[in-house]
Amino acid sequence: MVDTQTLETLTRRQDVAAAAAAGGELRRTMGMWQLALLSVGATLGTGIFVVLGEAVPEAGPAIVVSFVLAGVTALFSALSYAELAGMIPGSGSSYSYAYATLGELVAWVCGWCLILEYGVSVAAVAVGWGQYVNELLDLTLGVTLPDSLSAPPGTGGVLNIPAAAIVVLAMVVLLRGARESAVANTIMVAVKVASLVMFCAVAFTAFRAGNFQPLFPLGAAGMSAGAASLFFSYIGFDAASTAGEEAKNPQRDLPRAIILSLVLVTALYVLVAVAALGAMPWRDFAGTEATLSQVLVQSVGGGSLWPILLSVGAVVATTSVVLTVQYGQIRILFAMSRDGLVPPVFSRVHARTGVPRANTVIVSSFIAVLAALVPLGSLADATSIGTLFAFALVNIAVILLRRRSPDAPRSFRVPLSPLVPLLGVGCCVYMLFSLGTDTWIAFGTWMAVGLVLYWLYGTKHSKLNSPPVKEQS
Repeated sequence: MVDTQTLETLTRRQDVAAAAAAGGELRRTMGMWQLALLSVGATLGTGIFVVLGEAVPEAGPAIVVSFVLAGVTALFSALSYAELAGMIPGSGSSYSYAYATLGELVAWVCGWCLILEYGVSVAAVAVGWGQYVNELLDLTLGVTLPDSLSAPPGTGGVLNIPAAAIVVLAMVVLLRGARESAVANTIMVAVKVASLVMFCAVAFTAFRAGNFQPLFPLGAAGMSAGAASLFFSYIGFDAASTAGEEAKNPQRDLPRAIILSLVLVTALYVLVAVAALGAMPWRDFAGTEATLSQVLVQSVGGGSLWPILLSVGAVVATTSVVLTVQYGQIRILFAMSRDGLVPPVFSRVHARTGVPRANTVIVSSFIAVLAALVPLGSLADATSIGTLFAFALVNIAVILLRRRSPDAPRSFRVPLSPLVPLLGVGCCVYMLFSLGTDTWIAFGTWMAVGLVLYWLYGTKHSKLNSPPVKEQS
């Protein structure tokens, strides 16, 4: 049995007003468009450039419907994120929202899911970045890196050096400061949007409607499995919510940035998927790396010019995703550390750059090792399960806050609440159970480790302790 004091510890909540006012150490430098581009930068590229080759064999041509299903599920959650981001504009994203509504234990679980979501997704995209670098080297110089240096153990290699290298490069940019990182991201977003528009224009010249017959060769279950895998592609929109303490006007700009970025990304995802499936039969996607480049090589004439341009865009696109999602991971740990749930080293801000320097180095080093050692497919599914779990909690948080704090100021309100948040929860649960048993086992192990760490450290050092627990000498 859990005693009353322990139950109170596990369910204690941050005051919404206090959570909204927390922080002040990070510099407010981002406007609405910078926030939206941060969100687009974290989202646009992963599903199309990296995971498409893994997901198409699961669903066939129905992958286009899978993108729509994943996008609608993300939209329900994005509306909830927008409401909460306007109320609680901190760096913790859904972790901070859960802390203010569902209690400390659930907040820890949500934060632990976000660490899985962000950290593993950076590693997955870094692996995809290495694949496109190899494709670009092959197209331009006729050489590729040996598998021993460009693939993880279990897939014919020893270490994925390119994947680790891009994570370290992103770390260097992030250490310079939020403003500099936002400028770099804006440039990269422009390049990758242009490259995807170019891909669509070229791929549609080889479009064959027969490639979509039958639309559901693997049934509704295949379409659902594809959507669950592709949900990995939609984690980016919540990256804007991790910049709440670096936004100039977070209550106004965060909701707009979140919804705008998700609508733009979903439309482009569906367009590119239609172009790709129209140009190449779905069975040919199995086992492809640098998938969109392969579509152009196999199905479109004109030599290597288009694949080279596409590969350059893909390298830039995946670089942008690595940069922005890595940024989000660091801010999540910053918020958890400031609340006392993880060690204080993660919330120390460098006086000159205004960024959590030690946090950045520690997180980036861990992700670099992960990217060097773990295959892409396993990383993508692990990211999806963490994302779906966190999104479900955000939708629940909106419903609870409407009941507990009905008069709290909200710069954006989810329409048709509680119906829309409940639909968000339902869609997340539906796709959670479309993931494989191995993914659930890995997730369960991750959560068990997290709960042990919370019990041993977080409960004793939480800033909500009264009186605060002192460090033992």
